[in-house]
Amino acid sequence: MIQNKYRRTKTACWLGFVTQAISANFTPLLFLTFYRAYGISYADLALIPLAFFLTQLAVDFLSAKFVDKIGYRRSIIIAQAASGAGLLMLSFLPDLCPRPFLGILFCVMIYAVGSGLIEVLCSPIIEACPFENKAGTMSLLHSFYSWGAVGTILVSTLFFALFGTERWRILACLWAVIPLCNIFSFATCPIEPIVNEGDGMTIGQLMKTKVFWLFLVLMISAGASEASMAQWASAFAESSLGVSKTAGDLLGPCGFAVFMGLSRVWYGKYGEKADLAGFMIASGILCLLSYLLAAFSLWPVMGLIGCMLCGFSVGIMWPGSLSISSAGLPTGGTALFALLALGGDLGAAVGPALVGSVSHVRGESIQAGIMAGIWFPILLTASVFILWKRKKGSRV
Repeated sequence: MIQNKYRRTKTACWLGFVTQAISANFTPLLFLTFYRAYGISYADLALIPLAFFLTQLAVDFLSAKFVDKIGYRRSIIIAQAASGAGLLMLSFLPDLCPRPFLGILFCVMIYAVGSGLIEVLCSPIIEACPFENKAGTMSLLHSFYSWGAVGTILVSTLFFALFGTERWRILACLWAVIPLCNIFSFATCPIEPIVNEGDGMTIGQLMKTKVFWLFLVLMISAGASEASMAQWASAFAESSLGVSKTAGDLLGPCGFAVFMGLSRVWYGKYGEKADLAGFMIASGILCLLSYLLAAFSLWPVMGLIGCMLCGFSVGIMWPGSLSISSAGLPTGGTALFALLALGGDLGAAVGPALVGSVSHVRGESIQAGIMAGIWFPILLTASVFILWKRKKGSRV
């Protein structure tokens, strides 16, 4: 009965992560369209994902201060409304602005607000529900970001093939339907507080807690391990492995997302009997091996296998880090989840930047950049091992 009561909550959070995937992946598919239709330079186009992630980082930090004041339900409804509004405005605002780029940037920042709130809120909403297998449920929740990313890429590609890229405005409106309809789901589903009112830790209290900093390093490593390969998968497949752009997109980022989703679904269904820390350490080692396989691949198939294995290995990292942190600091509350989301986004920004910088220094060699990314799974594995030893020592 308890499981059935919170089924609508679970479904609403699943669609929330699908919304976040749409927000993160739809606009980049239109970069060449914006370049041709509006004459927006590549330098300006590069500012679009930067604005998206910087807005998310700001929301991650600020949400720790205002979510508890206005409540989880109002906050998550605002998240869905902002996501839907940003996607809807994207269909007409650039054409109304003297500089279309500014209109696009404004829309991206609006739905980035929604995306940031979804990232902060959906995990603690699920964590607060009385599900038996918390870590597995969290992993299954985060799999919907993967499936949302795959769906966004495949459906958009099919839409453009059938109707042409010039009708992208219609698709933007269609994608907006998902978060706008999900407003009703969050308005009516049961939502429990992650901690009792007044019991949650403040940002200052968290920062004075030594283990919190280890949890933050864990999240930064998880975000960097995932994004370093995901963000460079398409370019890596096309330039280093010599496959076509279409094959590179489908086998690179799409293949990565599919295997990441499969990993999360598997752990969600069968991970209850597995030790989360042990599974995370094994995943970190597999991630390291997949980076090495991609970096030293002699044939395209080896590099693609490395990319897909990396997707499978990082699947548990983000949700697993949240579960470990929540269990280690059960009174962390909203502030904990907000700062962990901030750490994950920071890693997702720093990791790909490091890969790109090293690639440039090493003569535009993306494989050299991928090699530099091995430090992130190493750092994650070391962090989990320290936490595991710390927990084991406290039981003695």
